[in-house]
Amino acid sequence: MSPIETGLRATLGFLEKLTLDPDALSHADADVVRGAGVSTDALVDAIHIAALFNMIVRIADSLGFDVPPAEALLARAEGRLTSSYRLLEVP
Repeated sequence: MSPIETGLRATLGFLEKLTLDPDALSHADADVVRGAGVSTDALVDAIHIAALFNMIVRIADSLGFDVPPAEALLARAEGRLTSSYRLLEVP
């Protein structure tokens, strides 16, 4: 297993606290992340991603969505990679 970079570790700790104990989060927590070399813009991006992911998971859980088995995901992978999930080439 590869070691986790200091900035990523600090960001993940911040996001864990934001998710599990948001009332305890303070400016000092963001300062720790920035002190680990993470820019404010990168931290804000991480917060947005975590917030959207948390919202999607809560909606999926409340509506009883199930994750398809791995075989079903693999069966659709080729089509997704060649159409909807492919990276667009920038001219």
